[in-house]
Amino acid sequence: MNRRLLQFLQAENLTQTQFADTLSVARGSVSHILSGRNKPGYDFLESLLLHYPSLNLDWLLTGRGKMYRDSSAEEGTDSAQLALFPLPSPSEPRQIDRILVFYDDNTYQEFRANQ
Repeated sequence: MNRRLLQFLQAENLTQTQFADTLSVARGSVSHILSGRNKPGYDFLESLLLHYPSLNLDWLLTGRGKMYRDSSAEEGTDSAQLALFPLPSPSEPRQIDRILVFYDDNTYQEFRANQ
C-alpha cells in the first residue's frame, strides 16, 4: 500500500509535507507509512477520503481497480440507488398526490390533493 500511496502523491503533485498538512497528521507519520514502517490507521484513512473523495480506497488498500473512482461514484450515485428510486418515464403523466411538511419541533403536516 505504501507504494500506491506514493503513486497517489505523485499523481496529485504533492509533497509528503503538503499531504500531511492537508490531512492534519504528523509529518513523521506520513513518512513512516510511506517507508512501510507503520500502517495507516482508521483516522488517517478517514481523513484521506474526506480530503480526496475521488481516490479509490479499494485501489489504495488492495491494488484492485483504478486509482480514481469514476464520476458516478464521486457523486454518490450508483446502480443500487437508481434501482431503489426509479425515475418515471417522461411519457407518464404525473400529478401531486400529497405533500408532507416537516417542522423542526418534530411535527409534520400533510396536504392531500383534492379528490
